[in-house]
Amino acid sequence: MTVPAAGAADREVPDVFDPRGYADGLPHAAYRLLRDRYPVAWQEEHEVLGWPAGPGFWAVTRHEDVVRVLKDARTFSSHLGATQIRDPDPADLPFIRRMMLNQDPPDHGRLRRSVSRAFTPRQVDRFGTVVRERARGLLTAAVATARAGNGVCDLVTAVTDDFALLNLADLLGVPAAERGLLLDWTRRVIGYQDPDESGPSASGPDGRPANPRSPAMLQDMFGFARELAAHKRRYPDDDVMTVLASDPELATPELEMFFFLLTIAGNDTVRSAAPGGLLALARHPDAYRRLCAGAVGAATAVEELLRWHPPVLSFRRTVAHDTEMAGRSLRAGDKVVVFHGSANFDERVFTAPHRLDLARSANPHVSFGDGPHVCLGAHLARLQLRVLYEETCRLLPALAVAGPPRRLVSNFIHGLKSLPLRLVDVPPGE
Repeated sequence: MTVPAAGAADREVPDVFDPRGYADGLPHAAYRLLRDRYPVAWQEEHEVLGWPAGPGFWAVTRHEDVVRVLKDARTFSSHLGATQIRDPDPADLPFIRRMMLNQDPPDHGRLRRSVSRAFTPRQVDRFGTVVRERARGLLTAAVATARAGNGVCDLVTAVTDDFALLNLADLLGVPAAERGLLLDWTRRVIGYQDPDESGPSASGPDGRPANPRSPAMLQDMFGFARELAAHKRRYPDDDVMTVLASDPELATPELEMFFFLLTIAGNDTVRSAAPGGLLALARHPDAYRRLCAGAVGAATAVEELLRWHPPVLSFRRTVAHDTEMAGRSLRAGDKVVVFHGSANFDERVFTAPHRLDLARSANPHVSFGDGPHVCLGAHLARLQLRVLYEETCRLLPALAVAGPPRRLVSNFIHGLKSLPLRLVDVPPGE
């Protein structure tokens, strides 16, 4: 691992590692400084929130370089050290590498093709109908709740959490009585840096917080996946788990890791992007009016809202062989972390990036990644977001922020824990 000498210039490099730095939104000033002066910058991986210090990493913040890292799997490996900033326990690494997300081609391609077969055209068509009914029902209930109170409703707890969770449960074929488990697992794994989301922390044998992605901490999820797969073999249905459970090429550990990936990524991508898009629309009423009037297409608007509020903040790769980027020498074994929020606001690629332009036509954002690991469920996520925004326009002629949103403490997921919006005007005295 390269550890560069700290010169005067390096001491000016802002810290974009600390998860607490994202509690107020994307750190645009820090990103801009990194893009302009230190596009590949060394970051100290200091101890924070009870989690131990790490060896440090290179932060990649320009769009061009982020795309290069994501596309070049031979140089920037997902397999060597997995894809999270924190190094996994060496004993856990073989287990973590079973997940498609943490593999390089060609192994990654075989697993990707297996799960791709689960998303049949018939299933996607049926899914779209269910999603629209669900969005309409949740929003209608939220309006009723607001009208019965002070006109304000928390869109995260009333709409977007359930919207993402129930859509995913339908897709996987999880029984209704068990669907709350999906949200519990997501909070444990994704929100582990945030005390509100993670719950009481478990300790490992060394007294440090136990890694929520370790095999020991995921046994309940994997046990559920095996039971669900066995049930689907006996009682097949039109869902993803039925397809995976009946695939003879898929070993049980691979099926377990697919369930983990689909549960966590499939839920939290939409769970994070949906309230972020609604917050952007509430803060830009002219843009919202144009969307609702049909002056801009909902599909185009989804892309801009994804650029504005990427659900994933960062992904890690490991340098497979010595290379160079932006004048920096990167050595085999170095950690490299790409920052999607910075790339999405790179002035070298996006005209007026800090202007929300729902009609932006050239919009090569990296919110769903790029290269071989581009988000497998991106088309389903886009469908859900488009339908949600269309139904919001249909039911709510105006959106207004009624209080400060509460954001997830995380350097990985760009999440919202609370989004109070005024949905209706309630006359005084009611």
